[in-house]
Amino acid sequence: MLTMKTTLFILLILVLSVRPMTLAPQTNLRSSDVAKSAHKPGDIIIEKATITTHNGQTIRLDLGTLFVPENRRDAKSRIIGVGFARVPALHPTNAPPTFHLPGGPGGSFLNGLKPGDNGKKSLSAYIEYYRSISDVVFIDQRGASERGDVLKWKYQTEYPLDRPMTIEQEVSAFSSFSQQAVAEYAHRGFDLRGYDIKECAEDVNDLRKALGYRQITLIGQSFGSQWSFAVMRLHPEIVARALLSGVEPLDCGYDMPSHVFAAVQRMWYEAEKDPHFKPYLPPGGLMVVAREVLHRLERRPLLVTVKNAKTNALTTVTLGAEDVRRMFLSELKGPALLLSLYYEHYEEWAQSVMDSRSRHETDELIIGPLIDTSLGVSSRRAYLLETDPATEFLGQWDFKSYMATADVWPTTDVGDEFRQEVVNQIPVVFVEGDWDTSTPIENTLSVAPFFRNGHVLIVEHGRHSAMKKIEDAPEIFKALLEFVRTGVADKIPNRISLPVPLFDPPTFARTG
Repeated sequence: MLTMKTTLFILLILVLSVRPMTLAPQTNLRSSDVAKSAHKPGDIIIEKATITTHNGQTIRLDLGTLFVPENRRDAKSRIIGVGFARVPALHPTNAPPTFHLPGGPGGSFLNGLKPGDNGKKSLSAYIEYYRSISDVVFIDQRGASERGDVLKWKYQTEYPLDRPMTIEQEVSAFSSFSQQAVAEYAHRGFDLRGYDIKECAEDVNDLRKALGYRQITLIGQSFGSQWSFAVMRLHPEIVARALLSGVEPLDCGYDMPSHVFAAVQRMWYEAEKDPHFKPYLPPGGLMVVAREVLHRLERRPLLVTVKNAKTNALTTVTLGAEDVRRMFLSELKGPALLLSLYYEHYEEWAQSVMDSRSRHETDELIIGPLIDTSLGVSSRRAYLLETDPATEFLGQWDFKSYMATADVWPTTDVGDEFRQEVVNQIPVVFVEGDWDTSTPIENTLSVAPFFRNGHVLIVEHGRHSAMKKIEDAPEIFKALLEFVRTGVADKIPNRISLPVPLFDPPTFARTG
């Protein structure tokens, strides 16, 4: 996610220390002003703004704040702000407005839509596509909105170099971080129980009502797709249709290691055909390489001496099997890196590990664990995760820390009934890459049968950003936009094949 996916929050997992030193929570103080204001739930305030596109055109838009209860289950809840933006359609249409739900948790489209901002080329082009269809509405996630609160935790981290990483150390560090962040925000008067995916879904419905729309079309990628599933689960009557990519169903907040590893294997299939790799491959290919590297480090940790780039001092780094599992999803760099370890070229990897373990000061959004630990997974999926055979290669880095701290974060478990798929008549197009290691394609294949009017577009060699790559296929992208406009998916193919991306080749000469 990710969940710890693609979640912005996964950066925390890569650098957390066994001795996190908390500095201070970071919030937008605007929230206390909102709480004391006369605004009631459902109110909005709007200011006019413009952005200048990459080609010099001016786009006029509304920047707004929606006022909602922090916790709808508490009648005395304070009122918080959630940011949104609306770009009017180029001309009147009968199509429902498109509501764009950002990923993360913690993403925001509004960061590129500040008044006077020269909009990024990709974002301004994105707006142009959709405002030719209907009004375009962007909404922030509560707790990650500059027009309300941005809940961050600032801390320093450092991980020792004299022993390899273990998942137990990571869980301990994350637990310490979680307890301190929750305690401080509770002390400051925040009701963190209200920062879950159901409340986010209700924010979408409240904004729809405040803007006067009867129905909407959902556009969501990664966590934005999961958020869309929550809206469709709670308020199916308001959704005319949906276009979802990087698909993350409600019970797939933590990805199955075997599904992630299957995407890695599809990459390896292409890498092993690459002439740059053939001279380096032993019989059995990259699977043999990976298993041998892991077994070697499980038998005995490795000590590698490298030069510290900051001090020029020689430093010894201790590396183990879990260090390999943490870096396994480096995607296009993965095959060359594994081969370098197989042939005992450890210096580049050790340098990278040393850098990641050095002292860092980071500023992290806590909306990720608040939402993801509440959403969690069903008891059945939890069992499958913990017994999945692909943990041999990937470990439990994608989910163990969140599962171990679910009781620390105050958001309430949403329950298995909410996670369970139900038959749905809403027209939905799912776009998914078969190289996606953040939201593997098996997620899409498991949920699509429940959408009787659904259509799946598989993007061969596509990764988590597969939807972005389709913009380079004009006819297919045109068909997707036509679906957004009309709900008709007849011209969308079931499969598109992208060119095989270039892998980073090995940079050492093979010996022996």
